[in-house]
Amino acid sequence: MKKLNCLTVLLVLLLSVSASAQTGGKVYDNLSVESKILKMERKYAIYLPADYEYSERSYPVLYLLHGGGDDQTGWVQFGEVKHIADKAIADGKSTSMIIVMPDANTGQRGYFNSPKGDWNYEDFFFKELMPHVEKNYRIKGEKRYRAVAGLSMGGGGTLMYAMHHPELFSAACPISAGTGPISEEDAAKRWKKQYPGISDSELKKYYKTHSALELVINMPEEQKGAVRWYIDCGDGDFTYEGNSLLHIAMHKNEIKHEFRIRDGIHNWAYWRSALPEILDFVSQGFHQF
Repeated sequence: MKKLNCLTVLLVLLLSVSASAQTGGKVYDNLSVESKILKMERKYAIYLPADYEYSERSYPVLYLLHGGGDDQTGWVQFGEVKHIADKAIADGKSTSMIIVMPDANTGQRGYFNSPKGDWNYEDFFFKELMPHVEKNYRIKGEKRYRAVAGLSMGGGGTLMYAMHHPELFSAACPISAGTGPISEEDAAKRWKKQYPGISDSELKKYYKTHSALELVINMPEEQKGAVRWYIDCGDGDFTYEGNSLLHIAMHKNEIKHEFRIRDGIHNWAYWRSALPEILDFVSQGFHQF
């Protein structure tokens, strides 16, 4: 009888572990943080790996940025982040990590500070959102365990965040990224419409700090190896030119990076196919060799 009871307990435990493995991680997509900088409540979504609930360990974190027209639910609903992350972790392609997905589509659209200083989303991200999630979840606080990635508008955010704050991110993975203006003339065409009343001096200053090409060309020597870069874009994507020019500029300036041009266009099918590779790439940095 005792032997039978032991077998029963073992079977229950195995079934419990199996059910847990099948359930995988959890996603919460309607969380919020109060922002004094933006004077409003800001939403974000978070993916917690399957073992988060049962462990006491801390985890590396990936900040995953959505594109224009979406919000914090974009990677959850259309990007299938839970399914893809669960599978990558289960297959050993990705380490177990927390994924944070902020909303950059309320009030004004975008991840940057306005040149006029009236909408400082980047300040919110670094001064309020990041401290909030890293205080309230078991996230490792060192640069080595923090990465950023994003698609389209979020790819542009990824470029700027990692270039503005190379001391905070070990890896950056822009997908189909909006790389920003390729010249001051291009900047004037774009930003005089986006920011009515911007002066020529304000535009010039903003260009120097928000054009990925300009930042790469003028990147200080000590910053060149600070971030591991993975750049991915479809060969039929309208962002192809900007991403190709970015690759060439990085190559000429001896900035190490992975560059992928694959068959595809600017859509979710492409971005879903990119996510497993991104999880693999950032995991390589999270591991110790």
